Parts: sequence; structure tokens; C-alpha cells
Amino acid sequence: MLVRLDDTEHARVRMFPEMIHRNMNDVIHGGVILSLVDVSMFAGASLILGSSLERAVTVEVNNQFLTAGDPDRPLDAVVEVTKETGRMVFTRGLVVQEDDTVASFSGILRKLSAA
Repeated sequence: MLVRLDDTEHARVRMFPEMIHRNMNDVIHGGVILSLVDVSMFAGASLILGSSLERAVTVEVNNQFLTAGDPDRPLDAVVEVTKETGRMVFTRGLVVQEDDTVASFSGILRKLSAA
């Protein structure tokens, strides 16, 4: 996976699908897309906020599948942080392949207290 800032408000997490990521219909499995969404919320928000969220957990993820993912093209999750509070980070974004939108999502991360 590759992670980068597109601008000050958007981060992009890219994965390169392999044969194992395909389902029986020869498209990217929905579970792979959801896993990318979950990972991208943490990686993207960490870049945007300039602080690691390794001590955080997913509270909620909402996802809408819009079209099948092409297993022969890179899959990107473009993330933005809509709000950060003392304990919570609210995110939203799109899963895209070039100009094709595969899914849209939103999620909430909860920062954990130091151990």
C-alpha cells in the first residue's frame, strides 16, 4: 500500500489488487474494499492531522458499494477528516479507480487513553 497527502484536506491510500483479492465473479471482493476503507481512515487521518492514530479504534463505518472494483487496476481510498474532538475523529471518503467511484464511506475513530 502507498499513502500520501493529495492536499491539506485529503489523503490517498492505494492498494494493488492481486488474484487473492478477487471473488467468484472475478471482481474485487467487498471485504477487501471494506478492509481498505478501515485501514485508510487511520492512515489518511494520521497524515492529515499530523499525529499517529495507532492508539485508536474504529467505532463505526458506513459504506455504500456503487460499482464493482476492477481487479486489474489500483484501488484508492481518498479520505478527509470532517471533525476531530478530544477523543473522536470523524472521516469520510471515496474508494476510486481513476475516474470510477467504487464506494463511498464515512467512519468514526475513537482515540484511546495512554496505557
